[in-house]
Amino acid sequence: MNVVILAAGLGTRLGRPHPKPLTPLADGRSILRQQLDHLRGYFGPAVRITIVVGFKLGLVMEAAAGDASFVYNELYDQTNTSKSLLKALRLAPPGGVLWLNGDVVFVPGLLDALQPHLAADRSFVAVNTDSVADEEIKYTLDGDGYVKDLSKQVTGGLGEAVGINYVAAADRDVLIEHLDQCADTDYFERGLETAIAEAGLRVAAVDISAYGCVEVDFEPDLERANRLRVGT
Repeated sequence: MNVVILAAGLGTRLGRPHPKPLTPLADGRSILRQQLDHLRGYFGPAVRITIVVGFKLGLVMEAAAGDASFVYNELYDQTNTSKSLLKALRLAPPGGVLWLNGDVVFVPGLLDALQPHLAADRSFVAVNTDSVADEEIKYTLDGDGYVKDLSKQVTGGLGEAVGINYVAAADRDVLIEHLDQCADTDYFERGLETAIAEAGLRVAAVDISAYGCVEVDFEPDLERANRLRVGT
C-alpha cells in the first residue's frame, strides 16, 4: 500500500507558526501523528508512507521520523498541492496511491469505507454529501455516476471532497500528465478534473458522510476536529 501525505504548505489560514499538520489536537497528538497512527493501525507495518514536506520541513521530518519517507517540494511557497502531488507520484513505488491532505482529521473507521475501492484498485475521491460549503472543493457526477466537475467553483455541487483520494495503478500516468500541465497555483483537484474531461479518467465518489472527517483550515474546523472520536 502506497500512501502520500501532502504537508508542504504554509497553512496561513489557520495562523499557526508551525506547519499545519503539526497542530496539536485535544488528545495530545498532532494532526499528522493521528494520521500516521490510523494508517499504520489499519494497513499494518508494511504500508509505505511518503510525506511531501516544504515549510519548516525539519519539524515535520522530526515529528514523523521512523514512520515515513520524505519528498521535498522546494517551491512550497510558490506552488500548490498539484505540484506536491506530482513530485510524490513520480517518485512513489509502482502501484496505486492513496493520498491525503496533511490537515485532515478523520476517525479510523473511515478507512473501512475505502477498502473495497482500494482492493479493486479503482480511482476515487472521498466525499461528504452532508455539506456543500462555498470555500470547499465541490463535485458533480456524470450520467454514469462518476465524478465530472471537481473544484471550488462548482455550482450545484452534490457535496464536498474531504481531501482523501486514490489513483489506481492504471490511471497514475494520466494523472501525472495532467498534474504536470496544471498551473503552479492549482490544487491537485484541477489535475483530476482535466484528466476526467480530456482523457476520460473515471473517478468514483465514495461517500464517507457517516464517518467523522474534518479538513482543518480555520479555528472552527479545529474545534470540530477536536470533537471527533478519533480512537487510538
